[in-house]
Amino acid sequence: MTRAAAMVRACHPEPTATVTAVATALAATTGRSMAGLVAVASAVLAGQLSIGWSNDYIDRSRDATTARPDKPVARGDLPAWAVGRAALVAAAVCVPLSFASGLPAGAAHLVGVACGWAYNLGAKATASSVVPYTAAFGLLPVFVVAGLPGHPVPPVWLVAAGGMLGTGAHFANTLPDLNDDERTGVRGLPHRLGARASALLAAGLLTAASALLALGPWPPSRPALAGFAVCVGLATAGVAPGGRRAFRVTMLLAALDAALLIAAGTDLR
Repeated sequence: MTRAAAMVRACHPEPTATVTAVATALAATTGRSMAGLVAVASAVLAGQLSIGWSNDYIDRSRDATTARPDKPVARGDLPAWAVGRAALVAAAVCVPLSFASGLPAGAAHLVGVACGWAYNLGAKATASSVVPYTAAFGLLPVFVVAGLPGHPVPPVWLVAAGGMLGTGAHFANTLPDLNDDERTGVRGLPHRLGARASALLAAGLLTAASALLALGPWPPSRPALAGFAVCVGLATAGVAPGGRRAFRVTMLLAALDAALLIAAGTDLR
């Protein structure tokens, strides 16, 4: 693996790209200008890069213990110092990029990024592991909306939906790694509750988020109601068996919620 490819792999490219794309799309549907879209995309990308790289730097010993093949530092494809330095540079760059959207929006985004770092630095191994996810995802729509002219306050239903989406994503994201995490001493809330309860909570929270996103912009649109109905059907039929199927279903629920979140932005214009 080349150095550049290893750096991309170490930043957790899938969630980094997904969160950046969803935030940018939400900014577009809420009416941000082209300059505003660039500000949102660059700030969120920098923040996510800093979180992803710091995760691989901090967890390098745990990843080596569990022989994670997808971790370049643990594999020896990258020196740890390179990833650690990249995380700090991305975090520093994130500060002015966040405040390009204004003081209220910038502060909201930086608090969200700080939540991601707090998770990496130890919160992930505590019973409150869900808190950074809830706060960070709840603050993401605040960052986007507060950056509009006049710095409006986003509706409560949008912030609550973002928080539920993040909370559900936390439970879903840990499902494949529960055993490896336990081996290395990471016992967050999902580990304490177990795979079965975590899968059910993930599906329930993601379905609740879809309900807020569909019904919050009253009266709800037909596409939003249809999306909510699909989420309910998936949660009911797909999570009960548990295992890998439950994980795949919760990931699909999260994707549908992200689409509903983006669509909800048109009601804030």
